[in-house]
Amino acid sequence: MPRLLSLLIAIALVAPSLPVLDDELRADEWLEFRGVGGASRVQEGSLPVELSAADVRWSVDLPGRGLSGVLVVGDRAFVTTSEGPTQDRLHLVCLSTSTGKILWDRQVWATGRTMCHPKTSVAAPTPCSDGKHVYAIFSSNDLVCFDLDGNLQWLRGITYDYPNVSNSLGMSSSLLVTADTVIVPVENDSESYSLGIDAATGENRWRLDRPKGANWTSPVILKPGLVALQSKKGIDAIRAIDGSTAWSYTEGADTVSSSALADGVLYVPSNGITALTLDPADPEKQPTQAWRENTLSPATASCVVAGDALYTINGAGVLTAGDRETGKRRWQLRLQGPYSGTPVTDGKHLWAVNEAGLMQVVELGAKEGKVVATLDLGDEILCSPAAADGALYVRSNTKLHKIGR
Repeated sequence: MPRLLSLLIAIALVAPSLPVLDDELRADEWLEFRGVGGASRVQEGSLPVELSAADVRWSVDLPGRGLSGVLVVGDRAFVTTSEGPTQDRLHLVCLSTSTGKILWDRQVWATGRTMCHPKTSVAAPTPCSDGKHVYAIFSSNDLVCFDLDGNLQWLRGITYDYPNVSNSLGMSSSLLVTADTVIVPVENDSESYSLGIDAATGENRWRLDRPKGANWTSPVILKPGLVALQSKKGIDAIRAIDGSTAWSYTEGADTVSSSALADGVLYVPSNGITALTLDPADPEKQPTQAWRENTLSPATASCVVAGDALYTINGAGVLTAGDRETGKRRWQLRLQGPYSGTPVTDGKHLWAVNEAGLMQVVELGAKEGKVVATLDLGDEILCSPAAADGALYVRSNTKLHKIGR
């Protein structure tokens, strides 16, 4: 059994029953990278469209730097950072959503390698939450669990158990939690694997060998207890309880932009975008391919889905709208790019933040899109925004901004 590392304090491990939260309960929260299903969508009309500097409710300096996404759990926001000349001081920071005040800041030392590309950070993977705990991982493969009040539940230095992880650009795949299991993708050029971690104890439930190759994509929950792992070879639907495979799509997939699930259809960045329709009665059955469209190819940002359309941004900053039923391209609009983060949409508008910190609000029509508002945050922004309770949360390398009510 892999060793548990008690690097800070001796703790008593507890085993609560962790709930599976449905979409309705999570409407005013943001508990994982790109929100429910990775579709980066919110309820129509829930976010501000006409933006000005007055809509920035607060901006807070963060300890250290990072580009992981923000979690919003109730009245608290959570974000990770890394600090120091080698980024070996790792932070999980909790802030009040109403004031931006830092409520607590928990720190651990990295136990794995912290080398990464200058553009990224050791605090690149987005944490996740089950509504009672926050699970965070860093590019150093240090994995922690805290409750919402900042009490350490458990900590793992995964490199101690699996030392041959090699990716010179740094790791950035984000976590998921479902069926009392934390899904931890550690896919790279050397010892490539994914783990199913017992959410209560931090111990392995399973370890699954994965295709060797640098991979920065993140998993998606297909239904409670079933997750989609993406690699250069395609998609594997994995049962969270034991790591067994329910089905596989083997026609390749991107290793940068991630898949998105909306209304029973998985949109995979494969040969452009490939839409896989899940069996509504049993998502563990092999899905059917609804369509494939190579004009919808995303770059770094993942596709977003809402209403009757899906949207991608390519490397030139061109926003493309595609019909969800057929995949056919409807229109294109050149935005001011480039983009690293995935935008957010409610089906009527889309909020995109480029690397220079310029937020552009796009009105989404059936035949064209147009920019109707902009807000310059004046800060390098590489992360994907989070949205909850009528507000957008956008973090830069050094700050966290709340925009909206």
